Amino acid sequence: MGIASSRLYDRRAAVSQFSRLRTAKGQADPFPIYAELAARGEVSPAPWGGFLVTGFDVCDQILRSRDWLEPDARWRERQGPGTRWNAPSSREMSNTLPGLNPPDHTRVRRAAGGFDRTTIQDIGRTLERVVERLLDSLAEQLRDGEADFAALVSEELPIAAIGLWLGLPAADWPRLRTLTHEQVFTQELLPSATQLARSDAATVELRAYLVDVVRSRRTRPGSDPVSRWIQAWDAIEPDRAEADEQVYLLTLFIILAALETTSTLLSTMALRLVEHPDRWNLIASCPDLVPAFVEEALRFDPPTHVISRVTAQDTILEGYEIRRDEMVHLMVAAAHRDPAKHSDPDRFDPLRKPAHLAFSGGIHYCLGAPLARLEAQTLLRHLTQRLPRLALVRPPAWAPRVAFRRPLNLDVTLA
Repeated sequence: MGIASSRLYDRRAAVSQFSRLRTAKGQADPFPIYAELAARGEVSPAPWGGFLVTGFDVCDQILRSRDWLEPDARWRERQGPGTRWNAPSSREMSNTLPGLNPPDHTRVRRAAGGFDRTTIQDIGRTLERVVERLLDSLAEQLRDGEADFAALVSEELPIAAIGLWLGLPAADWPRLRTLTHEQVFTQELLPSATQLARSDAATVELRAYLVDVVRSRRTRPGSDPVSRWIQAWDAIEPDRAEADEQVYLLTLFIILAALETTSTLLSTMALRLVEHPDRWNLIASCPDLVPAFVEEALRFDPPTHVISRVTAQDTILEGYEIRRDEMVHLMVAAAHRDPAKHSDPDRFDPLRKPAHLAFSGGIHYCLGAPLARLEAQTLLRHLTQRLPRLALVRPPAWAPRVAFRRPLNLDVTLA
């Protein structure tokens, strides 16, 4: 069953919808536009080719299925020179863990290990101290009337957590954070040439910095994760240069994932908290609800709004013929508002038990999900127990993105 015989498709309307998503208004509140996309069906053609998926169950099915693949290095090469998929930053990302398919993905993920209970406990103790220090700074600034929660807390906590864990000098943290925000453009839905150029430049600088870190840890190994990854790769890769390259790629991925999406989660979670006084009062009086509040924040407005996959073979998805290598864009944030999955999905309800895809799914389920949850829960618990209730001063501005949400500020004051 083909597109023409099964569905009517208004390409002009679809282009208009995505044009609105790229405006300041659309970035501040994309959900009404997502609802329009969802009204076209759980699966619909994308105006530039490929397909959009807005149904929760279909997104979940694709993420869990081995028949749907990451657009890996081989796929990107087939798109031809001069395409966004063959920009230097895009090629670099295709070699990191989330850009790999089995068997390469299996090998790299096994070498990466994970966040076991001991590691999480150790990081947790560090987070407690860091959160207390950041809230000290926030409280001090609030004495002058208002403070930017995003700058003082959301941007600082993830880099401190990952920087201390990896053993990176604190003096380097601000630059790494800036480079991460620049690099992520290559992972956007429709990056512009200017955005790709910024991402390419940031990738070059990140490579130089992290290759030096790997070289230093090989010379002077310690008990840090980078040193452990070197040992793991030396055990499976006889070529030492290739082993170091793999450790660099893993470190790059960990930093990008830990800084970008977690800082957004912390800001959007805090935004949900301060925009309605009853939510602050609820968590302050019932701290046991902290984990549920974090999960609902991940559902309501996830840090990543779009995840892309390609099909390994010709298939039919909700009546559409999708050819091998064709791409689908999983509109995760739209799927989270699917009324077939959640009742009253546009209402933020920390008492519900939400299902969400904020950490992807299947073999690509986010390696750092335990750390992101720990950071958010630690911050939320300390914030509501320590400070008087905060109030939103003004709506935040948002970065010019579709796939990767990022509030540029979160101005708050004492209520």
